[in-house]
Amino acid sequence: MAASSPRILVPVGESSTVRNTVAYAVREAREAAEGSGESAVVHFVYPARWRLVDGGSADDTESATDLLDRVTVWAEEDLDYDGEGESGLPVEIDTAVIGADRYLFSPGDFAAIVAEYGRRHDLDRVVVDPEFRPGGSAPMLRPFEVELARSPLSVEEAPGGRPTARSRLVSRTTLGKGVATFGATFAFYLVVAGSLSPFDLATGGLTALLATIAFSNVAFVLSPSPRRTGVRIARMALFVPYLVWEITKANLSIAYIILHPDLPIDPEMRRFRAGVWGGLPVTTLANSITLTPGTLTVDVGREGLDIHTLTGSARDDLAAGGLERAVRFVFYGRSGARIPTPTERGSISVVESNADDGTSDSVATDEQIDPAPAADATDAAPEEDD
Repeated sequence: MAASSPRILVPVGESSTVRNTVAYAVREAREAAEGSGESAVVHFVYPARWRLVDGGSADDTESATDLLDRVTVWAEEDLDYDGEGESGLPVEIDTAVIGADRYLFSPGDFAAIVAEYGRRHDLDRVVVDPEFRPGGSAPMLRPFEVELARSPLSVEEAPGGRPTARSRLVSRTTLGKGVATFGATFAFYLVVAGSLSPFDLATGGLTALLATIAFSNVAFVLSPSPRRTGVRIARMALFVPYLVWEITKANLSIAYIILHPDLPIDPEMRRFRAGVWGGLPVTTLANSITLTPGTLTVDVGREGLDIHTLTGSARDDLAAGGLERAVRFVFYGRSGARIPTPTERGSISVVESNADDGTSDSVATDEQIDPAPAADATDAAPEEDD
């Protein structure tokens, strides 16, 4: 029944086949409605890769809105013409951005929000764009489909194939990806080798070339911007001394605790809904927290970062949001660093373990309070400020 259902859900993102996917989904919904007599509806959803802690960046929200607007126009064009110049059965079109309040990394994360949306709106069938890349980085359509197939929804891939066979081997986009991959790999090889001998230069160049051929299209979806990359590297050069200073202070604090006769520790798990999104920014924040003694990032899930804190002072530093603002500065600029603290946003909560089933729950504490009206997070959208 679900395989021929006129109630269809379509995750969308920027791709070369999204237009064909829209046409296929609308056509399938209409044909299924004609055969079953049920009302037809197609929901196009954009899985967000950001968090709405501060409203999302202007570029992100504008990109999502623009794509969904285009999808709506395409769907209406297809509905107005059925091949013989006459309109067929009506098909309701709806659009939405989903998952903006969660951390989305793995195929399972994206599949979970899509399946949840389908259950809420009583949809039976999912049509997946063959070029859909939900993570925004490495292609993971097949794992995404596998994870989605575990839900009650019927999952199918839209026909049309991938245009890779017809794409040019070298273009401005592929050249940018290749140069970035080659440069990063070659530099890393030389740093590890610790030498600039002719042998290391030759083997490093060969290794970087092979890595570029094999992984440049996996490492990057979009061609990296030299200007933005350069700006972020400069900001990272400012971030590293700050991180070293925070690590030094935390080391002294932990050394004091270890040498104290009473060993005054107070371990506790906290869940941190940080104001960063995307693989690299969240990884940078999670690793920075782990590198700072007294705090350890245990897990990153859809609800945030689960962090083990050793002392009350470590929790105070986490709640103050210094590292969060520093990471936001690196990736979103000065305006991105101007954000209420996690305490002001109510983004810190205690994680308590359920002994019966081995799961954990997030329990509100005094630190989880409503943001002050004067510190409205939506006023601090992290637009790139170069």
